[in-house]
Amino acid sequence: MYGILILLDLTLAVLTLIAAPVAGVKASRRWLIVLAALAAGRLVLALLLLTGGLLLADSRLSVQVPLALLPAAWAAWRPGRTTAHLSAAGAVLSVWWLLAPFAPQDTVLVLAGSAAALGLVFWLSTATGRRRESSRLARLPWTAAALLLVPATTLVLAGQADASADGHQHGGSAALSVEQLTGPKDQTPAVRKTLVAARTEVRLTSGATVDALTFNGSAPGPEIRVERGRLLEVTLVNQNVEEGVTVHWHGVDVPNAEDGVPGVTQDAVMPGGRHVYRFTPDRAGTFWYHTHRDGLLNVKRGLFGALIVEEPVAFDGLDRTVFTHAWPGSGRDVTALDRADQPAGQDAPAGRKVLLRTVNSSEEPQTVRLAGAPFQVAAIDGNAVPGATALEPGTELQLAAGGRYDLAFTMPAGAVTLSLGANPDAALTFSPGGAAGRVSATGGGQFDPLAYGSGSEPGLGGHDRTFDLRLDDGFGFSQGRLSYVSSLINGRLYPAVPALEVERGDRVRMRIASRSTVNHPFHLHGHRVRVLARNGDPVSGSPWWTDTLNIGRGEVYEIEFRADNPGIWMDHCHNFQHGANGMIMHLAYTGVSTAYSSEHAPE
Repeated sequence: MYGILILLDLTLAVLTLIAAPVAGVKASRRWLIVLAALAAGRLVLALLLLTGGLLLADSRLSVQVPLALLPAAWAAWRPGRTTAHLSAAGAVLSVWWLLAPFAPQDTVLVLAGSAAALGLVFWLSTATGRRRESSRLARLPWTAAALLLVPATTLVLAGQADASADGHQHGGSAALSVEQLTGPKDQTPAVRKTLVAARTEVRLTSGATVDALTFNGSAPGPEIRVERGRLLEVTLVNQNVEEGVTVHWHGVDVPNAEDGVPGVTQDAVMPGGRHVYRFTPDRAGTFWYHTHRDGLLNVKRGLFGALIVEEPVAFDGLDRTVFTHAWPGSGRDVTALDRADQPAGQDAPAGRKVLLRTVNSSEEPQTVRLAGAPFQVAAIDGNAVPGATALEPGTELQLAAGGRYDLAFTMPAGAVTLSLGANPDAALTFSPGGAAGRVSATGGGQFDPLAYGSGSEPGLGGHDRTFDLRLDDGFGFSQGRLSYVSSLINGRLYPAVPALEVERGDRVRMRIASRSTVNHPFHLHGHRVRVLARNGDPVSGSPWWTDTLNIGRGEVYEIEFRADNPGIWMDHCHNFQHGANGMIMHLAYTGVSTAYSSEHAPE
C-alpha cells in the first residue's frame, strides 16, 4: 500500500512541475485551482503515508506540502499576477525538496531558505508589476532567477559537504585500533584454506561463457566448512586481479580486522600479494564470502563462495548449497542456480532428509519456489527458526540480495524442484536417481518471516541509542559527482553520511524507512539484528534475526541489536550499484580508530 502511495505522490509531483509554469504565466483562476488541487492531493497522500510511520511522511508534511498548498490556496482565493507567481514558485520548491532530500536536522534551514526565496519572488513580482509592462527591465525573468537560487545553493552546499567529509576515516588518537581487533594468533587452526583469485572464463550450463573472476579456478568458489567454535584460517592470494581483492565473511560476526573491507579494516590485496584471515565463528549456519573491492563488478563476475558453519554433530542427510546469481551476459544478465541456467538434476533417495541452503549472491532480490513436497524454512541468514512449521509446496520465497534461507524437507517418492523466478529455465530437481523432470510450482502463497514460527525470546528493551534512517531517491554528490540516484541516506551520500556512534554494550534501536522507488537490502557488518516490526506491525512469529534486510518501497522496519563487537563497521545497501552510488555509512564504536583510508567507496 505505502509503496503505491509513494508512486502516486511522485506522479502528482511531476504533474505539479508541468502545471506550475503555466499557472505562473497565465495567472488564471483555473490553473491556480489546478495547482491547489495537486497540492491538496499530495497532502492527502502524505497523511495516508503517515499511517505507515512518521519517517515516510515527515519531510512531506513539514516542508513539501506547506510550500505548495499555502501559496496555492491564497492564489486560488485571490488570483492575480503576484499570487500566481508565488503559487508557481511554491509548487516548484515543493517538488525540488522531493527530488533533493535533505537531512532531518536541516529542516528549519530548508524552511527558512524557501520562505526567503518566496519572499524575494513576491517582492520582485510586485516591484516589476509597478513598472511599465513594455520596459525591458520588467520583461526580464526576475522571479525565475530568484527561484533558481534555492537549488543552486542546495547543490553548492551538498558539494561542499561531500568534499569536506572524512567518511570512514576515523583517525587520530584512540584507545583501540582496528588493526588490534584480530582473530586468535597463537592457536592452531582447525581448518586451513587458501583462496587464489584470478581471471579466467566460466561456462554456464547453456554454453554461454563469462569473462569471470574466480577463487581457485571456480565460480562460485570452493565451499568452506568449519565447526562452530573452531578456528578457521584462510589465506587470500591475488594472482592477477588488477583492481585488488579482499574477502568479506558475510553474516559472520568476525573481529573487525578480519572483515575484509578495503580502506576500513585492511588494504586491498593487489596482484602478487596475500592476506591471512583468522576467526572463530560462534554460530552455526549458512554464510558466504565475497570480495569487497569493486563488488559491483567483481562479485557479479564470480568472486564469491559459501561458508558453512556446522554443529559438532553433522546433519544426517543430503546437504546442498545453491546460489541464485545474475551473471553478466551480452546485453542483459543471465540468472542461474550456481552456473546452471538450464534445468539440472540431483539424486536424492526417497525418505532422506534434505537441507537446501539457498544464497542470493546477486544485487537484486530473487524469488524461488520449492515444489513437490511440504518444507520448512529452518533458518534465515544463518539463524535457526524455532517452531518452524510446514509450508505448502510452491510457496514463493523472496531472497534479499545477500540473504539466505535454509529449506528443510523429506524426499518423497517423486520429484522436488527448486525453481528460480527470474529465469524459468533455471531449476534444480531432486529425485531418486536424479533423472526426473521438473515439478511445476503452483499455489502456496508467499512466505513472510514476520509471522513465521512459534518461538519466543525477550527483546533487549531499554534502548540506549535510537537511530532513524530515511532512504530516498534524489540528487546528491558522491565522490565529487552530481547525479540522481536511488541511494541517499538522510539526504546524504557517502562519504558525507555521518557515522552512527555507539559504545560497547549499547542496546541499539534503528528505524529504517524506504521512501525510494526500489528495493534496498540493508546489511550491517559484524552484527546480526533482530526485526521488531514492519510498518508498525510487530513480529508475531518466531524471533526474526537477520543480517541482510530487504527494505521495499514504502516499508518501515524497526530493528534492534547489541553493540558487542567493537570496531568500525560498514552499514550499507547490498545492491552494489546503490553502494557504489553512495548508500554507505559506518557504525563506529567510540575509542576505535583506523589508519586505513581510501579515495573511493569500498563498494
